[in-house]
Amino acid sequence: MSLLPLDRRARETPDEPALVDDWEVLSWSGLADQVARAAARLLEIAPGPHDRVVVLGDNAIPTVVAHLAGLRAGVGTVAASRHLTPGELVDQIIDAGATGIIAGPSGAGAALDAARELGLPLVMHGAPAIGHAFDWDLWLAAARTERPVPTDRPARPPLVYTSGTTGRARGTEVRWVSGPVTGSAAYLAAMAARPGFPPGPHLVCGPLQHNAPLTSLRHLAAGQQVVVLGRYDPAIFLSRVAKWRVTSTVMVPTHFQRLLALPEELRARYDVSSLAQVSHTGSACPPDVKRAMIEWFGPVLTESYGASEAGTVARITSTEWLEHPGSVGRVQPPFEVLVTDDDGRPLPPGERGLLAFRAPEDRGVRYHADPDKTKAAYLSPGVFTLGDIGYVDVDGYIFITDRAADVVVSGGVNLYPAESEAVLRQHPAVAEVAVIGVPDPDFGESLRALVVATADEPQTAELDSFCRDRLAAYKCPKAYEFVPELVRNAMGKLDKRAMRRPFWHSERTIAG
Repeated sequence: MSLLPLDRRARETPDEPALVDDWEVLSWSGLADQVARAAARLLEIAPGPHDRVVVLGDNAIPTVVAHLAGLRAGVGTVAASRHLTPGELVDQIIDAGATGIIAGPSGAGAALDAARELGLPLVMHGAPAIGHAFDWDLWLAAARTERPVPTDRPARPPLVYTSGTTGRARGTEVRWVSGPVTGSAAYLAAMAARPGFPPGPHLVCGPLQHNAPLTSLRHLAAGQQVVVLGRYDPAIFLSRVAKWRVTSTVMVPTHFQRLLALPEELRARYDVSSLAQVSHTGSACPPDVKRAMIEWFGPVLTESYGASEAGTVARITSTEWLEHPGSVGRVQPPFEVLVTDDDGRPLPPGERGLLAFRAPEDRGVRYHADPDKTKAAYLSPGVFTLGDIGYVDVDGYIFITDRAADVVVSGGVNLYPAESEAVLRQHPAVAEVAVIGVPDPDFGESLRALVVATADEPQTAELDSFCRDRLAAYKCPKAYEFVPELVRNAMGKLDKRAMRRPFWHSERTIAG
């Protein structure tokens, strides 16, 4: 099998920068060496064909190396949030069948607790190893590289967790390669042949626990430089674009809003003319924000609509969006779009209903170890929904007007009210609770808990602390409101849309 582009770069341009973070610049030869060593070590802690390793790292070089090494070795990696509580992390480890953990300083506490509870090996980077953990650098240095990593193990794409409407996070493999690709080497080659971004440095500015930032692995496999921001800061973002002549990045509307909030003289200080593609996803972008970004960066914004479970199902360029403002674009092959009424009947162009997509079997929605949730995503064989309401115009452009699924998109991150509701119901002073999405000036939407209290009404700080002790902080409501009762429809079911409506200024009860 021919060399991957990243391997050719290691031979032909060994000293040029390949992977950059806030602390280090790794050359192509250095990257190839670390990936080879990490691949050998991963096979030691995940030898079985179904074993996985949780990568709970910060936005740093070791996180990228670990995921890339997993792809090379045929060891599945799990992109877990470094903000999870120990209990949440243990749940994901068990669900994924993971046999080891790699973590950075931000997730060190939860990782150590989980490793102790489950008796798993833990490798730490970016901070002194604690407890029984191995130090990342020493762990790599001890790798036995005299034998090449096998190339015939089954392909194991990374697993990401998307939470769920049932109150428990569910995993799904990333959808970067389609078709009958079976071996790990063939999968990496297919990734490299379809990087998804134009040539040149790619800047990662979102958390590497999510599918969109992780697509930088495809770019790296294609022999193209990747620059990783440790955390998003709009001024630092601009400085990195200018310094490395970045050609592509993936952002969410919150990133745009924080850029536009910078003083004009600071914005003008940095040259962003190298940008050729700014992909944005995660949540709907307010039209005034999108127009302002196009005026500043030029017509380089490309919006993608989809989900980790399915990949990108629709896309729209800046030029198209200016002609069809508010649209998320046309459906992308091999998907087909249809709109259905409440009884599942197809609706004509311009009629509003549930958006659904027809896909071949290998491109449909799949959840890890959860056939029931997988089945629930389908309206009929081969036709799934992502839970959005909208319409398709006569030109085939898709418009989203509301949301049927009980999900809140905050700063580009899907939050599922069922998770925090399940926790809050355990509090003895909570009789009933409904968590909804309300407008947020920075994140688009945020969680608000509507609480029916028992006779003894608790303090909001007490509820917040109770929730944060059991869930990652970003999954907990930002505000609490005590109400005499929750709104229900004629069938007695909670009516979340009716509960959201007083907080929004139009019939649309989602951001964008």
